[in-house]
Amino acid sequence: MPEMPDHTNDPQEPRPELDPEHDGRLTPESTSGNLDPYAKEDGLAEEVTAVPAETAPVTAVTPAPVTAATPPAPPAPPKSSDPDEEDEEDDGMLRMSFLEHLEELRFRIIRALMGLGVAFGVCLFYTDKLWDAVREPAASALKQLGLPEDLAQITPIEGFSIIWVKIPVICALFIASPWILYQVWAFIAPGLYKKERRLAMPFIFWTAGLFIAGGAFAYFVAFRFGLAFLLGIGVGHGVKPVVSITEYTDLFVNVILGVALVFELPVLIFFLTLLRIASPRFLLTHSRYAILIIVILAAVITPTPDAVNLTIFAAPMILLYFAGVFASYLLVLSREGRKFPWHRVWYGVLLLSALIGGGLWLALTKYGYHWLWKWPFLMK
Repeated sequence: MPEMPDHTNDPQEPRPELDPEHDGRLTPESTSGNLDPYAKEDGLAEEVTAVPAETAPVTAVTPAPVTAATPPAPPAPPKSSDPDEEDEEDDGMLRMSFLEHLEELRFRIIRALMGLGVAFGVCLFYTDKLWDAVREPAASALKQLGLPEDLAQITPIEGFSIIWVKIPVICALFIASPWILYQVWAFIAPGLYKKERRLAMPFIFWTAGLFIAGGAFAYFVAFRFGLAFLLGIGVGHGVKPVVSITEYTDLFVNVILGVALVFELPVLIFFLTLLRIASPRFLLTHSRYAILIIVILAAVITPTPDAVNLTIFAAPMILLYFAGVFASYLLVLSREGRKFPWHRVWYGVLLLSALIGGGLWLALTKYGYHWLWKWPFLMK
């Protein structure tokens, strides 16, 4: 038998059959343990298991959904080491709408008017005594001039409108001033921090106290001096004063209320400092302008044009201004965590009180003065 030629090593002869591996295809066995190149690119590398070609199902690889990266949460604000600031953050301002503010304002006004009405009802039971107290400065001034002490009624309605309406209202305003000021504070308190709400009692005490003190100063000192001067101008020149109760009461109310409101100057300065509108340094630097404004205001309030009465009005107002500056300074010290040396102040107050008491004792015992419960309080 002749030998068959070997065609495996002859490149010129075509090959009738080629194994799959020579045809560029891989057998299922050769793919065992390999990684899918597409899955490796998608980040979904999975090991492909060997499955016979005739039984391997055709499955589609579903890529995992790509989700957007979640941005990192913002860093938490640093906690303050100051307990007061943490307290302010926890107990912050109460948020109210505009209509809620109007409703709260209406409620506080009604309650303030109710308190004023109750005080007015009480004053109606003492109208005679109140009118005697109101007309007493005029009666005293007329008596010093040697004139009748009675006031004149020009119209029929004057007596009722003055004695039974205007005077009880003015007295009720002073009596109900703490209640009215409490309603004012209750209206603004929701917009304050807890630390600021603690000023409620000092605010009511000092504001009402200064208001009443201003009215008392005007009644016992300023108004009496001014009235005696005014009524005595025409005496000796053929003029006989005839004082109408309406004109007298209007002057009385203007002076009493004007001085009472001016006595609120320390409270005003304190609140300007609390709102950081003014500072003690600023107030002291511009004190000369403040004194000028006070003198002009005193000239407007003073019923007389003389310098003595102007000084009587202006001097307490200037003292109140510097008292307000001192209160402003105490507030700034409190903000900065410092304390005021109160023991030195009390030593000074005790020394001044001892000097005044010693002077009064010498005047009453050695120099023949006696005490009066009206201005000038000491007379021989």
